[in-house]
Amino acid sequence: MEATQVFDENKLNAFVGQVLGDLGGAYSAALVKMGDRLGLYRELQSGGPATSSELAERTGYSERYLREWLAHQAASTYLDYNQATRRFRLPPEQAMVFADENSPVYMIGGFENAFTTFENEPKVRAAFRTGEGVAWGDQAQCMFCAVAKFFRPGYVHNLVQSWLPALDGVVEKLQRGARVADLGCGHGHSTLLMAAAFPNSTFVGFDFHGGSIDSANAHREEHGLDPGRVRFEQATASDFEEGDFDLVTCFDALHDMGDPAGTAAHVFEKLKPDGTWMVVEPMAADELSDNFNPVGRLFYAASTSICVPTALAQKTGLALGAQAGERKLTEVIKEGGFRKVRRAAETPFNIVLEARA
Repeated sequence: MEATQVFDENKLNAFVGQVLGDLGGAYSAALVKMGDRLGLYRELQSGGPATSSELAERTGYSERYLREWLAHQAASTYLDYNQATRRFRLPPEQAMVFADENSPVYMIGGFENAFTTFENEPKVRAAFRTGEGVAWGDQAQCMFCAVAKFFRPGYVHNLVQSWLPALDGVVEKLQRGARVADLGCGHGHSTLLMAAAFPNSTFVGFDFHGGSIDSANAHREEHGLDPGRVRFEQATASDFEEGDFDLVTCFDALHDMGDPAGTAAHVFEKLKPDGTWMVVEPMAADELSDNFNPVGRLFYAASTSICVPTALAQKTGLALGAQAGERKLTEVIKEGGFRKVRRAAETPFNIVLEARA
């Protein structure tokens, strides 16, 4: 006879409260995306506090829909509400998260990326049964833009200012004129930031997804950068043909690759003898339980729905996952031939590894 389990009512109530918060966050993703796409956060930032009627007059949108959206945003503490004036206000701190694309904590991309996991869910659920992958190009079609938007603030505020200077002698080479390859470049944000900062160097971004390469080339044109100095090509990180690079970079992409050790070996072959490989990966500890925190929770969720399926759809399919940790990453990099690997820099969201021969 099965023993009756005794539960702690206080623990139960606390856990139910946590789950209610989680559900509120899950339901909020679509509304945050809507607020961004409709320009509501930017309008409240630029135009100031408003009632639902005033915001309807300013935007031309339905007052009834705005009334409900504003109430949700205030209930979520995304907006302040003044009961006396019935106006809703976007505080400056929340504006940095929702309205200012150049803010270091702009997180609209994170909400959009969370939204794409719902579209991915049926495909990933089926893959649980087969063990097969879900190719990057077969995943949610808006995911590529969401991923680029999510990582861009970290690159804007860290790449040129602190990550590259943390590498031994790399900035000096870039200032003189270096050859740089950016692997898994996606929409090209990282490549273009480096190219703008170091006009004497040449850059090529490689990505296996044709649609991302098209977007990267479009972004290059928007920035007015010379295609003879900055270009994007479709190729995998293990088969690009060019070589003799002073610097190879890989931003939040190595763990998505099916054969990361093969990539490491290929990069080793294509670098100059005194060249550097900069590998930027999501922040993670080596011990599983040390990643049981808000950042680890976020990355494990994305890894289950996006990163592991992507890697398993490729040749070899090692599937490091987004929380591989420095020790495992170092093993993979050294397997490719690199002898020196060190943590050069870090942020709450990323670790930056420097690999040399």
